[in-house]
Amino acid sequence: MVIPAAPAADAGRARLKLERERNKLEKRLMREAGRAIGDFNMIEAGDRVMVCLSGGKDSYGMLDILLKLRERAPIDFDIVAVNLDQKQPGFPDDVLPRYLTELGVPFHIETQDTYSIVTRVIPEGKTMCSLCSRLRRGILYRVADELKATKIALGHHRDDILATFFMNMFYGGQLKSMPPKLVSDDGRHTVIRPLAYIKEDDLIAYAQWKGFPIIPCNLCGSQENLKRKEAGRLIDEWERAFPGRIENIFNALSRVTPSHLLDRGLFDFVNLRPTGVPDPDGDTAFDHVDPQPSPASPCGDEADEPLAERTVRFFRDGPAH
Repeated sequence: MVIPAAPAADAGRARLKLERERNKLEKRLMREAGRAIGDFNMIEAGDRVMVCLSGGKDSYGMLDILLKLRERAPIDFDIVAVNLDQKQPGFPDDVLPRYLTELGVPFHIETQDTYSIVTRVIPEGKTMCSLCSRLRRGILYRVADELKATKIALGHHRDDILATFFMNMFYGGQLKSMPPKLVSDDGRHTVIRPLAYIKEDDLIAYAQWKGFPIIPCNLCGSQENLKRKEAGRLIDEWERAFPGRIENIFNALSRVTPSHLLDRGLFDFVNLRPTGVPDPDGDTAFDHVDPQPSPASPCGDEADEPLAERTVRFFRDGPAH
């Protein structure tokens, strides 16, 4: 006679499995965020990082990850959380202050009624995101000055970067995306995206595990026909139908060969002449396509200062075991 397993034993095994999955998820998030920070030198000793919180899963996850990395990093840097209350109808303005106070994180809530401006200027039914984004960006740059922040951290992840790439290609006729690190148009601020290597699905799972108090964006989130959402659906469909394709496209963004594109500003086609010297990037470069591994991170040998080298290696590879 087969005796069924006790419910308590089944529950115990399920709990252990869940704990293992969550442990792997957290390690993966720390590793990928650290790798992006190290690859692009996003955070340096003495930085004051302004973490922009929208109340969504991505920015909550970014804050949580950066706080954990700061505890283990070989350098000191400060974190200040900033939220822009745009006075959207029904926005729960008590949620973030309460959460950040309980967390013990220094924070600043900036209140600016951009909602009224956007809804007054943009006709009903039209996309509000572009104007809203420009207004928000200008306010955050000003707040960064006031808080003496040296870096502005945004919560865009891998899928956001890919969606922007497809949008620019399909609708703008350009090959460009969101860079993991950039200098603002006025030349005064450094913007970083520590989640650049992280998949959105991992951030969704992490937010569900941590139980972040998510605040929905009623202003733009209700506009279902946005081109960004179309690009997101395309990414999801390709990932389901062709596993690995999206990862290859993302990796391609870091393996650009200007001589095999058509941009005369990046490559001097006009003065290109035979040299008599074999060129591995010549016409044989596109004879075949081999599957490529994930891009290797640059080695830390370029850093002359030991602390700088240790910092890059820490954020890229994680703490030594």
